[in-house]
Amino acid sequence: MPMSIYVIGDLHGCHVEFISLLEAIDFNPTHDTLWLVGDLINRGPGSLACLQEAKALGSAVRCVLGNHDFHLLVVARGGGRLKKNDTLDDILASPQREALLDWLQSQPLAVQEGNTLMTHAGVLPSWSAEQALALSGEVQAALHSESAGAFLTQLFGNQPDRFREDLEGVDRLRCIVNVFTRMRFIDAQECLDFAAKEGLDSAPAGFAPWFQFARQDDLHILFGHWAALEGRTPNAKINVQGLDTGCVWGGSLTAMNLDTGERTSVPSLQGGR
Repeated sequence: MPMSIYVIGDLHGCHVEFISLLEAIDFNPTHDTLWLVGDLINRGPGSLACLQEAKALGSAVRCVLGNHDFHLLVVARGGGRLKKNDTLDDILASPQREALLDWLQSQPLAVQEGNTLMTHAGVLPSWSAEQALALSGEVQAALHSESAGAFLTQLFGNQPDRFREDLEGVDRLRCIVNVFTRMRFIDAQECLDFAAKEGLDSAPAGFAPWFQFARQDDLHILFGHWAALEGRTPNAKINVQGLDTGCVWGGSLTAMNLDTGERTSVPSLQGGR
């Protein structure tokens, strides 16, 4: 039986919808592969179950880290605090806590197959696939090191807001993480704006969505993160697919067959949180 690769948008703890979508696409882990664009957890009611489900799929799943995944790691291992609307208590109290956190912390920020690259929020127009994977590897190395806890305590912040090759240490790693997991709007110099989080009309003066800037290659980019886009990428100047269709906010959960481009969605059960 031929193998299919399915890419699923942000789960955000919507476990019932996740299972429903796997059934809708007739996913079979013995010969199919599942790509998850990050933000497996938080905001929805089934964060623990989503994390358990993804981990249990073993080699049938490829996952990248999102900003909410990093938030969990910072809370659990970097001295961070829970926020008002977090739904992470079930993970933090689980007997499987450490095994699940270890699995999550081992995930990359970028995954490539052929000419397709998946990250949570996107990739800078000037970054090649090779550079993106190398920078993802730098963060992975930090997460796997003996100083991972110290790194997580210093991870959050908006500076530096522009990647430069001469950045070093935590500043460099923080900037890489912010590009891969928080990016929406950038300017012509590839400075990131972190304030605007809604639709395209919320762009600050001089800024535009990162996918409206041309690239030097024909890389196919898959991303999630930006629920307000509802999976659309208007006026894109690159080959890009948005997969976050806002399930946790009352939208839907979407899977795309990577080979055919066909999309399958199941409705949210969250009632427009």
